[in-house]
Amino acid sequence: MSSPTATAKGYGISNTSNYTDFSVQEFKLKTPHADDVTLDIEVCGVCGSDVHTLTGGWGDLSAPWVVAGHEIVGKVTHVGDNVKEFKVGQRVGVGAQVLSCLKCDRCNGDNEQYCPEQVDTYNAKFPDGVESQGGYSTAIRTHQRFVFAIPDAIKSEDAAPMLCAGLTVFSPLVRNGAGPGKTVGIVGIGGLGVNFAIQFAHHLGAKVIVFSHSPNKKDDALSLGADEFVSTSEDGFADKYFDKIDYILSAADANSIPLGDLLSTLKVDGKLTSVGLPDEAWEGLKPQMMASNAACVGCSHVGSKKEANQMLKLAAEKGIKPIIDEVLPMSQAAKAIESVKNNTVRYRYVLKQDLA
Repeated sequence: MSSPTATAKGYGISNTSNYTDFSVQEFKLKTPHADDVTLDIEVCGVCGSDVHTLTGGWGDLSAPWVVAGHEIVGKVTHVGDNVKEFKVGQRVGVGAQVLSCLKCDRCNGDNEQYCPEQVDTYNAKFPDGVESQGGYSTAIRTHQRFVFAIPDAIKSEDAAPMLCAGLTVFSPLVRNGAGPGKTVGIVGIGGLGVNFAIQFAHHLGAKVIVFSHSPNKKDDALSLGADEFVSTSEDGFADKYFDKIDYILSAADANSIPLGDLLSTLKVDGKLTSVGLPDEAWEGLKPQMMASNAACVGCSHVGSKKEANQMLKLAAEKGIKPIIDEVLPMSQAAKAIESVKNNTVRYRYVLKQDLA
């Protein structure tokens, strides 16, 4: 087999103060190894993480020029000698992680996303110093552990947002027992919530109660599987749900949510997991909020390959797909980033590769 391509082209930025000033440059791909898969990119979803990174909300860029994007779908162009799961021409996806040590207890226990040596898909460096660059580009190469087969039943543009947004909510739902006989609360119904959290919780068999400050999204929430919709802007909204909810997943990307009211709805030893990661610290978080019912507040980070494959299988079987506002040419990345930042997009953008 011929050698894999060494470089790709992408849309990147060099200054978080000018986060919509994208330029096209060529960059070096990951140094190839026997366990690597190389793919030509077809589409890439626009994630809230992209906005937080490109605007500097999560800190400085790790390189002079960064290509964002970690909801990637494309076709395999090369596989290393150790790769047996994938073949050239196969449609696959890559999410928010491209490497880990693959040797520690976490990696060996299907918790590779929590490996202390994990490498993000972009704005990071591989162990040899090569910069990781994301999916607003023509190609990507990564270890096969972080590549996922896309079922034929799922369109590429629908699969892309699942690889970060979908997996980010699927993992905590399954790890916290969402299923028959359980009542799950979903907070925030933007790109993560209404697109996937509601659908996955519903199709896993749980009763789903949505808490939102956006009443104009009620119909969408109910049509996707929510059993009840609660407006958090109403006084006393949590009173009737006291001691009714087993688990809450918050997808709200905000530093001010009615945390005390939400925690009061949990049963004893219940848990709230936040997968929304706002730039600023939460307002008003106090241990006293959790004392009356031994509630816990936690966070979660994407998911494992095992969970990604489970998620894609469920989505294919149940017809789960995101609400996509628009598929844009990748050259319009600036428009997409600005719209997500300003909250003028209702749910989700997907970018179609246009450089090759």
